[in-house]
Amino acid sequence: MRIYSHPACLGHEPGATHAERPQRLQAVTQALQAAFPGLPWLEAPRASRGQLLRVHDDALLALVLDTAVDGPMPLDPDTVLGPGSAEAALRAAGAGVAAVDDVLAGRARRVFCAVRPPGHHATGSVAMGFCLFNSIAVAAAHACDRHGLARVAVIDFDVHHGNGTQAIFETDPRVMYLSSHQLPLYPDSGFRDERGVGNIVNAPLPPGTGSDGFRDAWRQQLLPALDGFRPQLLLVSAGFDAHRLDPLAQLELEADDYRWLTVELLAIAHRHAQGRIVSMLEGGYDLDALRECAVAHVGALLAQTAGHAP
Repeated sequence: MRIYSHPACLGHEPGATHAERPQRLQAVTQALQAAFPGLPWLEAPRASRGQLLRVHDDALLALVLDTAVDGPMPLDPDTVLGPGSAEAALRAAGAGVAAVDDVLAGRARRVFCAVRPPGHHATGSVAMGFCLFNSIAVAAAHACDRHGLARVAVIDFDVHHGNGTQAIFETDPRVMYLSSHQLPLYPDSGFRDERGVGNIVNAPLPPGTGSDGFRDAWRQQLLPALDGFRPQLLLVSAGFDAHRLDPLAQLELEADDYRWLTVELLAIAHRHAQGRIVSMLEGGYDLDALRECAVAHVGALLAQTAGHAP
């Protein structure tokens, strides 16, 4: 296993009081380095324009990459472009591309991308919800278009629905998108009847659901659908903002819920995908919870399962 990150991901500065602040990534990095000192850390490359254009249009690329800004420039009430934002977004998306290349070339079975800004709200044409480019979508499209995979799964356990990822792939049967999320909550999407071409599976959960309800939704609905899809590669939108300490939502999960789900995902990855999982950091806004959950998730990714090496 290996981890991709880049110092430029700290350079995206949406403002001192913004929830999606650089300290989030610092907390994750410090916690993982302390818990797993032997893990190799690699420098995330920049995504190319061609890789971004697989899921985004020219206008969004021009906005993020070519706009001259000398301070925080709001794109909407939640999403900010600053002087260091373009480089951070390029490195975040590039991490996912490099990680996909690694697992499909056999250089690693699992990769975690410790990057920001998050990505799963960004649509093909709109930066929104703290997100500039949809890094997990860029990675999925790279796996399909560059490597020829026919079945790629995106698993999203962030407390907010990944409306951007769903919108990008809802007519592409090569990609299955599966999400558990709180509803009602931003961005007010992810209802059960949103099915795409049969490749979208949403499990909206009410506030206060807790561990038992979260695990039941995955056991009864999401994991069976994922297993039936027989994915050749699992991509994970790893948001940890469903934790009970998170200030932006109320699902009331514990760190062990992320460990449990990661183990379940590993079992499916070993059955269908040669153990291949790429996970990318999304949300999570309480720093203590973020540290604990990241360690639980990456620790589970490291664990040997069914005789396979990590």
